[in-house]
Order: sequence, then C-alpha cells, then structure tokens
Amino acid sequence: MAWLGDWDGAYPCEPGILEACAGGLDVLRGLGAEVVPLAAPYPAEKLWQTWITLRAMLNYGAKKLLWDDPAKRALLKPESAWEISTGASLSAEAVYEASTIRSKWYARAHRLFQGYDAWVMPTAQVWPFAVGERWPQAINGRAMDSYHRWMEVVVPVSLIGLPALNVPVGFGASGLPMGMQIIGAHGQDAAVLAMGETYHRATLWPQKHPPVIAPAGGHPDEARSEQGR
Repeated sequence: MAWLGDWDGAYPCEPGILEACAGGLDVLRGLGAEVVPLAAPYPAEKLWQTWITLRAMLNYGAKKLLWDDPAKRALLKPESAWEISTGASLSAEAVYEASTIRSKWYARAHRLFQGYDAWVMPTAQVWPFAVGERWPQAINGRAMDSYHRWMEVVVPVSLIGLPALNVPVGFGASGLPMGMQIIGAHGQDAAVLAMGETYHRATLWPQKHPPVIAPAGGHPDEARSEQGR
C-alpha cells in the first residue's frame, strides 16, 4: 500500500492529522500490509487547475437555468455564484487543456497501481470545524484561496473517479474524529471494501466514543447531560 500523506506538503494538514493516520497505517501493517511512503506522483497544482476548471464547467451547465433567472441568482450563496460565473467564462481551449491533463493523470495513476494494491491518504486536512464557520480560511498559516482548497486532498482521487473508502483513525487531542482514505484502481471497488472490512474488524472504531468534553467553565457531568438530551 502506498502512503501519499500530504502530497509532499502540497496539501497542508492541521496538527495531529498525519499522526492519527500513522496509527491507522500501523493497524494495516499489523494486518500484514507493506506500507510504502510514496513521493507525490503528479504536480498538485496541475491537478487543482484541472479539477477547478472541469468543476466550474459542470456547475455552469447544471445550474444555468438558475443563473439566468435574476430572482434565483440573487438567492445563490457567493461560492456557488463564483463557480457558475467561472464556468460561464471558460474558453474551449481551457476545457480542452483541463481534459488533457486529466487524461495524463489517469494514465499515470494506473501505471502506479501496477506496483500497489491501494493508496492511503488522509480523509481531510482539517479537524471538524464550528458549524457557524463557512469554510476554513487558512491551514497552518497558509491562506485558502477558495472554499474548496481546505479539502484539496480528495482532488487526485475524485478527478479520475477512483474508488475510495473513508475509514476512521480515531480521535485527536480535542476529541474530534479523523479518517483516512483507502483508494483503489478502477474496478477494484470490492477489493477496497474488503480492505475496509478487515480494518474495521481490527479496530471497531464505530463502536467507540470520543472522550467527554466539558463545556467552557463547566463540569463533565453537564456535557453528559447534554449528550443525553
């Protein structure tokens, strides 16, 4: 299994996430897997530009009727409006270039799978954030220049439709959960699910609970009573 981590630093992760995934990798090793660290196999920025271009194109195509209706356009959240307007301004050349890079990455990824049964990456780059926060503005001091950058770790997989399964790796210092992706080649959905089932039987993470977190200035018993409501 290839461990791709944070893609050689291209995908910044909040403190503790890679360490939590390391625990998950130890479980895989205990089950008999050979886990091999792998350098980033393709430039992250090329994958990003390709993904954002094709995503904008599809959003514009799917939401054009909303965009063309002034009353409905006014109801769109800023992030959706930005994606649709970006898609509306794309040139045929930009879409063709994005499609070409996507095809090159597809071919590169499948050559990599000749040497590995699966890849492993973090599921997210940030711990669960406050419900009132629209999206993380920065990770470790690095500004996120769009509302999808904080979840860029899923781009290499989703861009070419690889089967991926999120499995839990436990809880961080603040009691919040994290996971890692087990990723397979096209057509290997059943194999990925089997790996996930084996991992599940070894960890039983869904049957476990985070430590009780007391409310600010409160007592743990108050938190328990809140959980019971």
